[in-house]
Amino acid sequence: MATIALDATYSADPQLTGIGVYSRRLIETLVTLDTPHRLLICYRLSRLGRRQHFLRRGSVPGARAQFSVCVYQEPVTFWLPWQAQLFHSLAQRPPAFHFRHEVVTVFDIFPITGENYSTADFREKFSDLLLRAVGRAARVITSSHATESLLISRAQVAPEKIRVIPLGVDPPAVVLSPEERLQERARILGDEGEMLLSVGVIQTRKNTLNMLKALKILPSTYRLVLSGGNGYGSEAIHNFIRTESLGDRVKLLGFVDDAQLARLYQAASVFLFPSLEEGFGIPVLEAMASGVPVVTSNVSSMPEVGGEATLYVDPRDPEDIAQKVVQAVEDSALRMSLVDKGLARAREFTWRRTAEATLAVYNEIL
Repeated sequence: MATIALDATYSADPQLTGIGVYSRRLIETLVTLDTPHRLLICYRLSRLGRRQHFLRRGSVPGARAQFSVCVYQEPVTFWLPWQAQLFHSLAQRPPAFHFRHEVVTVFDIFPITGENYSTADFREKFSDLLLRAVGRAARVITSSHATESLLISRAQVAPEKIRVIPLGVDPPAVVLSPEERLQERARILGDEGEMLLSVGVIQTRKNTLNMLKALKILPSTYRLVLSGGNGYGSEAIHNFIRTESLGDRVKLLGFVDDAQLARLYQAASVFLFPSLEEGFGIPVLEAMASGVPVVTSNVSSMPEVGGEATLYVDPRDPEDIAQKVVQAVEDSALRMSLVDKGLARAREFTWRRTAEATLAVYNEIL
């Protein structure tokens, strides 16, 4: 039996990113597993007050593992390495203290690979954190073989240190009927039309600009709904919407909560995700689990997630994007096939499998 500490900092954020979703669902599921290890859920001081009901007593149905919550802050908790035998960093950065055994989860390495995806200062800072984290770790967990290959070729991580553990997905808590989906779509658009949905930060890496260029090619009845905040490159994207007079065909929602997001997915005609680089691509899974046909990129990790259940595009070709969107909307037989395959594909990705594989990594090290 050992004490395993996990950095739960990003699980407490009110607006969860992919890292936050992973952190929360992994921890919630780990505590339901039958293990002799004790879990120490660590929050930085800046997040401790935000955790609300997450992992408070009685808040996790079916909890079996012993767990407790603590502050994780340099230099205050200098004693933590003597309390925990293993530390798992869930946000691809090294822990503030050196532990006997360390594990780090790496989602993507775009600070190293993508010169056009962020500022020079961002790349320098987060590349340094990532490289130090993987250098210190006994094992590096990543969610796709695409990222595994980049870790080996661009971050010089030894292949034997890497474990590929796909992420999970939760089915929607409330499933809308076909009629309710159409009603929700009309409510969002304001009238009838085809709703293309994209979820994620509006930025260069997510390829939002080429989505808009594809929208220009599509009939005027097609609308694009973007759910997510602004990121690197968003000014050029908003400028394109203005200069190309696309304001009446693009709906910007910003961040939406989980309940709203579940309804958005189910209201969509197509989920569009032509990202240029992704460590995994949780929104692709979420859309498939919601019974929505998916059009996504033929690069990076997306083919690993989508399998044979999605339509793939060249993300740098707006014509290709537009063509596949039309196929997904107007070819009824193809559409039904994509929905059925997507639902079946999504059922293969569970948080329990993610947690069990992660616990196996801990046991391997210990």
